[in-house]
Amino acid sequence: MPTNTAKPIAAVLGSLVLAGSLTACGGDSSAADAKTVTVYSADGLKGENGDGWYDRVFKDFEKQTGIKVKYVEGGSGEVVQRALRERSNPQADVIVTLPPFIQQADGKGLLAKYAPQGSDQVSGADKAEDGTWTSVVNNYFGFVYNKKELKQAPTTWEELLDAKYKEKLQYSTPGVAGDGTAVLVKAMHDFGGKQAALDYLKKLQANNVGPSASTGKLAPKVDKGELLVANGDVQMNFAQSKSMPNLGIWFPATQGGKATTFALPYAAGLIGKAPHSENGKKLLDYMLGQTAQQQVSEIGGGFSARTDVKATDANAIALTKLMDGVDVFEPDWSDIDKNLQSYVDDWKSATNS
Repeated sequence: MPTNTAKPIAAVLGSLVLAGSLTACGGDSSAADAKTVTVYSADGLKGENGDGWYDRVFKDFEKQTGIKVKYVEGGSGEVVQRALRERSNPQADVIVTLPPFIQQADGKGLLAKYAPQGSDQVSGADKAEDGTWTSVVNNYFGFVYNKKELKQAPTTWEELLDAKYKEKLQYSTPGVAGDGTAVLVKAMHDFGGKQAALDYLKKLQANNVGPSASTGKLAPKVDKGELLVANGDVQMNFAQSKSMPNLGIWFPATQGGKATTFALPYAAGLIGKAPHSENGKKLLDYMLGQTAQQQVSEIGGGFSARTDVKATDANAIALTKLMDGVDVFEPDWSDIDKNLQSYVDDWKSATNS
């Protein structure tokens, strides 16, 4: 298991694409759509071939309750911004996103207080103190590399400045994608402060292909060899590696330092004044239930959010081995939430993005 230098935080994230426009509206639901629940989620938990954790959970939930899940996917920040635009007439019932965007949603008053069944088994650091969100799938930030083109994984940030990575490296956009924001968070930690991180990322820009709103779209490019290195997260990339044989996961260190990561969980919350609040509560209850949580590693390639669920499947064993010896730090999410826009603006200035 990872060497914990601080207590991890957890959050939730999901992904599915809903074709067409949403018809739900705020207030009381009509008889026609009363048996639906709409989820806005970041990508990562839906399988490339319909074999992801969301695919199984939504299918089983629909079969058990008769409630149809409508799912809309976007970047971690994008889904929050969409919900904010719809605040006066909410269209979604449940939102799933990564830190610091779940804290952003909470801070802007988007979330209603609801403690799903089973949330008492989620550690205090992995849920909101005010009961507005809780982790459903634990996860960690990481990078991927092409195992075929690179005989061994890179180990340091500094290696990525090498000319062989020119136009063969890409990371998703901070402030838009959760994993992209995580690049900035980890760099600030590893290099010992914001300015040192920005100085490094300015140099790295010479090799960077350019912006990407979706982290999930980078792994296929790495697998095909279009990229050698990209950012990601353990759950999503581990699941993708089942169908992408050239994908390897690694954790950058500074030169002479240890590999580090931090918890980047999928966190879920109930939207305030949602059109189908009761259905949203039922879905949150189901996602945190014993059965769904046992499937997190087995199907989703992630880590259960519940401390009382001890997975022993092959994926769980492989994930434990992958994280062995990696230092886990806890970001100051309150600081990041408060200063996120200024951090992103400073990153844009440093990288001319």
